Amino acid sequence: MTHPPILILSLALCVGPGIASDQVLWYRQPGAANKHMEEALPLGNGRMGCMLSGGIELERIQFNEQSLWSGDNNWDGEYECGDHGFGAYRHFGDLTILWHARGDDAGPANQANSMPPSAAGSASTPSDYRRALDIATGVHRTTFTRHGIAFAREAFASRPHQVMVFRYTADKAGALSGRLGLKSGQKATTEAAPQRLSFAGQMPNTLRHAAVVRVLHTGGTVTASGDEIVFDRCDTLTLLLDARTDYKPDYSAGWRGEDPLPRIEKELAAAQTQSYDALRRAHIADLASLIDRVALDIGATPSDVLGLPTDARLKRYADGHADPQLESMMFCYGRYLLASCSRPGGLPANLQGLWNDSNTPPWASDYHNNINVQMNYWGAEPTHLSECHVPLIDFVVAAQEPCRIATRKAFGEKTRGWTARTSQNIFGGNGWEWNIPASAWYAQHLYEHWAFTQDKDYLAQTAYPVLKEICHYWEDRLKRLPDGTLVAPDGWSPEHGPREDGVMHDQQLIWDLFENYLDAAKALGVDADDQARIADLQARLAPNRIGRWGQLQEWQTDRDDPNNTHRHTSHLFAVYPGRQISPARTPELARAAIVSLKARSSDRGDKPFGVDTTIGDSRRSWTWPWRGAMWARLGEGNRAGIMVRGLLTYNTLPNLFCNHPPFQMDGNFGITGAIAEMLLQSHAGEIAILPAIPDAWAQNGSFRGLKARGNFTVNATWKDGKVTDYSIRSPEPRSVRVRVNGELKTVTAAME
Repeated sequence: MTHPPILILSLALCVGPGIASDQVLWYRQPGAANKHMEEALPLGNGRMGCMLSGGIELERIQFNEQSLWSGDNNWDGEYECGDHGFGAYRHFGDLTILWHARGDDAGPANQANSMPPSAAGSASTPSDYRRALDIATGVHRTTFTRHGIAFAREAFASRPHQVMVFRYTADKAGALSGRLGLKSGQKATTEAAPQRLSFAGQMPNTLRHAAVVRVLHTGGTVTASGDEIVFDRCDTLTLLLDARTDYKPDYSAGWRGEDPLPRIEKELAAAQTQSYDALRRAHIADLASLIDRVALDIGATPSDVLGLPTDARLKRYADGHADPQLESMMFCYGRYLLASCSRPGGLPANLQGLWNDSNTPPWASDYHNNINVQMNYWGAEPTHLSECHVPLIDFVVAAQEPCRIATRKAFGEKTRGWTARTSQNIFGGNGWEWNIPASAWYAQHLYEHWAFTQDKDYLAQTAYPVLKEICHYWEDRLKRLPDGTLVAPDGWSPEHGPREDGVMHDQQLIWDLFENYLDAAKALGVDADDQARIADLQARLAPNRIGRWGQLQEWQTDRDDPNNTHRHTSHLFAVYPGRQISPARTPELARAAIVSLKARSSDRGDKPFGVDTTIGDSRRSWTWPWRGAMWARLGEGNRAGIMVRGLLTYNTLPNLFCNHPPFQMDGNFGITGAIAEMLLQSHAGEIAILPAIPDAWAQNGSFRGLKARGNFTVNATWKDGKVTDYSIRSPEPRSVRVRVNGELKTVTAAME
């Protein structure tokens, strides 16, 4: 018997020209006080995060902790974002520093009695001012020279030590003087003690919360004054900030756990035993263990453009100029943001990730399960951040029992399984319209984590029971038509059209659920009778239909309007992130999907969207990535590339946050997944390298560390759109089918 050759091919590392410009966002001025979420820069350790504006005279550090939510436990009903009802994700607090201009001769810093209104700073901006966020290290740095003194400020959010760290230095002794304030976003009272600021309070929903700042210094003095800290003529200043709530992701415990303050004190005490350099090294090592897994080179930006600050490059790009390293930065930034706000043991990324400066954020800053929270995680597995996917899975598992109760209340006490309303919170809450196939879409994420990791213990203990239970829900709910086919009753094509039976969005999600269940059951070798029953149900689902103008129908009735440019493309789930429709396996349906997607995008062929800004197709930040990923699955690389350009041109803010509008982060996460899909696909039983590369990226490029289903790690380089070298690795040598430059071959992956 012959074996396919062991695949060990050479690959140059993907560190293209000017790679630092792919990893650093930087600016020549502080972020504006009235544009905090547009211009400030984010740090996060997966649980706690902050936004820094880099103010000179007045520095605002706005911070959050992912579990500070208002609202009632297990809420089910109308969308109410106040202290009771569904609730909202809340602003935790602000750490503010009022700097004296010259620590050497300004006199005592305690002359003022209170902090002025929070702002980013204004007058006397130095000519050499620079603020920057290195997304490879997660370190924010502000530098400037003022009155002949060079000042440097560094900050990072440490996961190993569970604190945020802020470090202030100058090149002249005794140059640091000012006042430090801590303000609760929930009206808790601030207390000051020598080298310590703190507040603790309780929300109307009984959620306890607390924050503590430890102040460390060399030289000078640090004293308490009222509810502030005064520091005078210090050589260095280091602040350690921790914030927590008593939230516990456990329905049976009433979603409440231990008092947050003792744990905060313990974490701060442990961090305080470490030097600043030790804290910094541990933080960078932790983040780099995730960020360094993947690198991307899609072309070199001219050196004069690389020398521009990020906001100037973004404006230049929006004017139509090329900047491939700005596009690769957007890819890297999405990975950085996910690693910064979604780590094991914590909550998943919400609509704003975890960064929010409002008590009434748009859509409560919630978990929207009709596209948004799912899109947050499209890049997790393919860009080698599998553990960052775990919080979403844990969230789904924790929400099952309140969702079962709400489902039985809505659909009958004998209902098996569960589903959810469109909006969910962290206390088992369901709000707004029922999104009846929501649980099927969640199930896809539980399955995909298995598909990429091949962790059978996880499959057996976590994913498979959920998949099976949700199949039971649809087994009981599907409606039989006179011709014997099965439809989902009373469905809706989010957020569009009437409620009726057999909406294609629902049909496709149920098909995907059944397919994933069958794959999981076969992998475990269990429940043969259930497999046969689910396979029969899947075979009898009313199929996708092609309508009168060649489109993929959105409803059973052929009513699609070719001039409809609605932002949602719910009936194309089967293309992406589903796997029911593809050019190779279902060519007629794929062609119909292209017709539908062109129409929804106002793409008439001669001028695809992204060129003509007058086209009104209700595009939002999250729609560019979804359409980009669908174009990639359909093999349309140039159109996928237009979606990347469209997001950066029309829906990206100066700090590279995506603008729905307003600020909403699913576009940041989603574009990372879409770009990965353009470079590598593995949903169709084979690994396809460069399945949809745009002409703009084709000349030279490479990627390293992307993941394929089956737990394969893939590297590749290309020239003139053709793969020149590639390697595929796995934990053990295994055969795998690979499509490269149009040729399908079977190779054996090298051992990692």
